[in-house]
Parts: sequence; structure tokens; C-alpha cells
Amino acid sequence: MLLRALISLLALSAVNADSPLSNVGIPVANMKLADLRDTFNQARGTERRHEATDILAPRGTPVLAVEDGTIKKLFLSKPGGITIYLSDPTEHYIFYYAHLQGYANDLKEGAAVRKGQVIGYVGTTGNAPPNTPHLHFAISLLGPDKKWWKGTPIDPYPFLREAALHVRG
Repeated sequence: MLLRALISLLALSAVNADSPLSNVGIPVANMKLADLRDTFNQARGTERRHEATDILAPRGTPVLAVEDGTIKKLFLSKPGGITIYLSDPTEHYIFYYAHLQGYANDLKEGAAVRKGQVIGYVGTTGNAPPNTPHLHFAISLLGPDKKWWKGTPIDPYPFLREAALHVRG
């Protein structure tokens, strides 16, 4: 557990002002700072940490690309339900979106997307509580093999907090 925390801290320290993470957008339409809770280190069962931020929103709320990039994988899993894996343009980072109600029309693996583009909709698929629609949002630093399903988790909360602070309205 200590080693995993150290690796996560090292991954975070590799982020600099020129990295895509310094300009991450909001992943849920109309997201406000008050919608965020830092849940990255919360326990999930006895064996793992959450390693993501859950953003509560009404079912069907548009989910947005946080960065220009490429849809690496559209995936259905038991825990995550309907999910999206989006890579940044440098393919150093993967942004993971889970518990979606569905994908945006015409979204396909390999598609280029723009920051702010609707890519899906908030839902409760997978192991999400049926009466708690939310987006499970995670960021991972990819290794040299660029495998979208692997990577070192990075706490998204600080980046989402910054993005929410810069939202006007």
C-alpha cells in the first residue's frame, strides 16, 4: 500500500505546467466546485482504494471530454458498467469514465474528440447504486507499453478542482 502511494505521488510530481493535466476540463456539464468530493483514497472493500472521483449529477447529464484526444476503448464491465477510456494527445494519460447511461451518438473507438465534446451521459451502470447517478472519473499515467487498461493512478481531484474554479457562470 505504501509503495502504491509512493508511485502515485511520483506520477503526480511528473506533472508540470506543460502537461495535459494542467488544463483538464470539466467532465460533467454544469459541474461546480460544490459537486466535487476528494474520494481518491477512500477504501473500497478491504483490498483497494477508490482511485477516482465520483461526481454526482442527474441521470442523463452530458459527460464531456476533459481534453482533446482519442477514444481508446468503449467497454462494458461488471464494476464500471458502460465505460470510456480517452487518451490525451501525447498518449501519456488515460481518462476513465464509468457508470455511464450511454455513449454520445456516433462515438467509436479510435475517434478523435475535442475538449468539451459530449462523449456520454451520466448513469448508474455497473456496480453504481441504482438511485445515485454519478460519473466515476479516473486518471492514469500510462507506462511505455501504452496499455489503456494499465497505468499508475493519479488523484483527479486537484485537477478537477482547478477546472471547476475556472468555470464561469
